[in-house]
Amino acid sequence: MVPPSSSGCAFATIEADPTSTILGFEPVVIYGAATLGCVGLGWLAGPTVGGALWRLTHRRVKGAIEAKDKDFFRHISRWRADPSRQSAANPSPDYYAEKVGSLQQYRTWLRDQASFKRKAQFGQGKDAVY
Repeated sequence: MVPPSSSGCAFATIEADPTSTILGFEPVVIYGAATLGCVGLGWLAGPTVGGALWRLTHRRVKGAIEAKDKDFFRHISRWRADPSRQSAANPSPDYYAEKVGSLQQYRTWLRDQASFKRKAQFGQGKDAVY
């Protein structure tokens, strides 16, 4: 017999006996809950375990990457707009620059920050002060 390739195939091939229960529930319900539990645990623990494994396997470049990250965040904090001046009409743009992945996105982020500062200081539309 060919082994199943996914958990759905594995659960589909199990013979169900309506008289046997696990903790008072049918086995299919328990298997589904266990699968969702494993998915949730993997979603929670994945970044922690993955980050630890990456740091263990990339020890040579870890310091250089952390230095560049620190420099980048110092630079970001220098240019980002003050979010205390946001409103419903003028929401604060990406504060931590999480969406910046390239030089072009960084330049767009800088333009968005400058636009937010300008709108917060001088207003927009018919309320604008020029």
